[in-house]
Amino acid sequence: MTITRRQALAVTAGAAAFLTFAPRISFAATPDTDAAIKEFTGGATPTEGTVSLDTPEIAENGNTVPVGVTVDSPMTSDNYVESVLILADGNPNPAVATFHFSAMSGAAEAKTRIRLAKTQNVIAVAKMSDGSTFMDTKEVKVTIGGCGG
Repeated sequence: MTITRRQALAVTAGAAAFLTFAPRISFAATPDTDAAIKEFTGGATPTEGTVSLDTPEIAENGNTVPVGVTVDSPMTSDNYVESVLILADGNPNPAVATFHFSAMSGAAEAKTRIRLAKTQNVIAVAKMSDGSTFMDTKEVKVTIGGCGG
């Protein structure tokens, strides 16, 4: 069986169309985010409170979304924040940033800019020196070209 030039072009065009218009697979899902939280907390389930996440409600540009996190802690040698994990549950890799603190940090506050692929939840999980864990979640709506998305 010989393949003509016309048949080869038809197969190539079909493959290109399939790759272009095939449904996209979401790489990150809630199980990935939950696994990252469990790994960070050592299997403990974080409780709400103590952590305050500051994000915009609507981000016009998902490439640079400002995020701030504050943890209410006295930051003494026997009671301080060890680290804070920032996650975005709709990104291919949900773990976005980790901040480490010590008793000498003075305050457990951090600000950064993150990239969000789409409208999704941003999660902050704090691990304290006594082993307790806390979290806060905010939804950030990412718009495309000024339209809701």
